Amino acid sequence: MQASEIYVQNLERHLARENPLLVDVAKNFQTIDRVANDLGLLRPEQSTARQIPWWPLVSILGLFSSGKSSFINHFLGQKVQRTGVQAVDDKFTVLCYSPDPEVKTLPGLALDVDPRFPFYQISREIDEAMEGEGKRINAYLQLKTCNSENLKGKILIDSPGFDADAQRSATLKITKHIIDISDLVLIFFDARRPEPMAMRDTLEYLVKTSIDRYDSEKFIYVLNQIDVTAREDSLAEVVAAWKSALAERGLNVTHFYTIFSPEVEINCDNEYVKKRLEARRDRDLEEIHRRMRQVEVKRAYRVLSTLDTTTKELKDQAIPELVKALTGWRNWTLRLDTLVLAALVGALVFAGLTTGFWLNPMADAIAAAAALVVLGLFHWIVSGIFKLYYRRRLARRQRQLGLRFNLVRAFNKCANWRLFATGRIRGWSKQVEQELEQIVNRADVLIQRLNDQMTNPSGEPVEVRQEVPREAVAEAAS
Repeated sequence: MQASEIYVQNLERHLARENPLLVDVAKNFQTIDRVANDLGLLRPEQSTARQIPWWPLVSILGLFSSGKSSFINHFLGQKVQRTGVQAVDDKFTVLCYSPDPEVKTLPGLALDVDPRFPFYQISREIDEAMEGEGKRINAYLQLKTCNSENLKGKILIDSPGFDADAQRSATLKITKHIIDISDLVLIFFDARRPEPMAMRDTLEYLVKTSIDRYDSEKFIYVLNQIDVTAREDSLAEVVAAWKSALAERGLNVTHFYTIFSPEVEINCDNEYVKKRLEARRDRDLEEIHRRMRQVEVKRAYRVLSTLDTTTKELKDQAIPELVKALTGWRNWTLRLDTLVLAALVGALVFAGLTTGFWLNPMADAIAAAAALVVLGLFHWIVSGIFKLYYRRRLARRQRQLGLRFNLVRAFNKCANWRLFATGRIRGWSKQVEQELEQIVNRADVLIQRLNDQMTNPSGEPVEVRQEVPREAVAEAAS
């Protein structure tokens, strides 16, 4: 059994307990994986299901002194993460719920080998960034369990301080992975350091990666430690300074959440200013916590949306590009082969008519063998030239379209003698095309079912509401 199949099966068992609606989605991703693997668009161990956040995931990123750990401890209601003005942890910490009241710390290996977590085989990606570092997975990741009600049904990730140069490439690789799979990304800034130099290296990278994303709404920008900086007339100035610093790097933040730890006593003689800062902190903290509580709902819609877009990407972009390249390679090679064959036959006929060697069986055999050798050599050269051309073309198209599927690998697998002889691409047929179309239709139905769980516009009792068949919707629309 392939690693991708094991992953999906474990995922189905987990979803059966948490959200049965998404079990159907996982099975549809398994169909996508089968089609993509048959065509060579994915490696056998790869799975499109692993490229999305099945678990509601909140990541908390920022500089080491921006108060991330204090925020997490307050949210969980217990001291899980160490705090301090200096870097106190140099690893990504994955926090998940456990009924055991004791906080336990497990090595990064627990995340790397368990397909139920969103860091399954992340060591391979670390190896791609820094060769040989994948085996040091425990230096980059750790898993902590916590008995907090606020952690049920979701996973939190606390980032390291981002100041270690030796591990920067691997850290950036993990950071990108985390941002891509998260349902909510909290980026913390230290309000005590509003100057642009405070936002260097990886933090600047975080800002750049959040610009012009299709899911930019999942980013929350937090100015922490605001109690130290803000005074009666300077809170607006502090926020404006940070907006300006980010705008210089191309990111226009319309809103900053301004908070500080509720456990901190404000050192301020002005009671009005103190109460105003506390009121703003409480309001912003409640809004952040509300967004964190909603990740379960957002996750379900995000997964369904990803199913739809992944299927369409495969059906409407990746496969047509692949078929076009394979057809072009076959047709051009076949045309030139035909021309050369015609030329060789003409040459043999002309030679036979002028020299009369057709009367010599031995000469006939030698001429035919020589013609086949020439034709075979020509075919090999021409086929190789066209393969090189279409590989480069597909690599360029993959970058232009931003596809997650490997077009070059699929072309290498499918451009073979079987395709050349029959014109049929192994793994692709009308039946497979219909399967993918059915997945797109199912995604719409599943979104409707999710809407039924979350809403009730008619106000009717739940047992009265019925799912409207897709065919009926299409008929009404026409």
